Amino acid sequence: MNRYRTYAEYLRQTYGEKIYKLPVSLPVTCPNRDGTCGVNGCVFCGEIGAGYENLPASMTVSQQITANKAHIAPKYKAQKFIPYFQNFSNTYLTPDKLAAYVQEACQEDVVGIALATRPDCVHNRHLEILGEIKDRYHIDITLELGLQTVNYHSLKKINRGHTLAEWIDAVLRIKKYEMNVCTHLILNLPWDTMDDTIENAKVVSALGIEQVKLHALYIVKNTVMADWFQKGQLPLISKEEYVERVVAFLEHLHPEVIIQRLVGRAPEANTLFTNWQTGWWKIKEEIEEQLVSRDTYQGRLCNYLGGSAVAKWCGI
Repeated sequence: MNRYRTYAEYLRQTYGEKIYKLPVSLPVTCPNRDGTCGVNGCVFCGEIGAGYENLPASMTVSQQITANKAHIAPKYKAQKFIPYFQNFSNTYLTPDKLAAYVQEACQEDVVGIALATRPDCVHNRHLEILGEIKDRYHIDITLELGLQTVNYHSLKKINRGHTLAEWIDAVLRIKKYEMNVCTHLILNLPWDTMDDTIENAKVVSALGIEQVKLHALYIVKNTVMADWFQKGQLPLISKEEYVERVVAFLEHLHPEVIIQRLVGRAPEANTLFTNWQTGWWKIKEEIEEQLVSRDTYQGRLCNYLGGSAVAKWCGI
């Protein structure tokens, strides 16, 4: 029995073979860094963003894809790929530049494109362009939206520069263009509780989000959060509590939502704290073991949609 819907399983079912994501860097920044929304960025974000394994943005999109395929294809036996524009906000671009970069990635063995971005960087003109490219090249496009939590008080504390409303707005508009949404969530922000974890799952499910990517908070050196951590001002939950939260999240999540990741990873050299100094795969195994031992699964408690109270009351 599959206890949750994995990304690898979804890719095989959709494309009939092994698919691998290839990281791509663009020379972009973030509106929370350049003064549009703020200047210091999110309190957890380092100077290089999230692309620890990325090739330099000075290389062209084609050069990066070619280099990554040469390394990954023989190692992982993949023949089809999804270029993943990963670092910073990859729709924080003029429409013409966005079109040029994405079209350059639409190569013969590419089945989809993924773009990581912020909800306040998704404009209707960008969506029109991406929709045209999707139809012209017959590829799937996924917008990976950083949210981190539905708790808008926590969003303010981490200096996201946007609220929950902007994320909801972006999701609704993306869906009009029949593109996928993957939402990034951190389930152990210091100000969030188990109730917030469950509400994350409920909001994602209610909006029909196709994919989620979960992260455990890691503390990157030389960030505002690193300063808080070193001063003892950042209480972190235990690994065991994180496992509990992921299990509860999965139980309340709609069974059709695809799980890209249960826990993130970052190189120890760049961080003060990463996954309780435990390998990410071990934490993943602990989560899966808990699902089995409790005989529970994704969607078991997803019983709150579609007018659940009246359905229960009158037996329909």
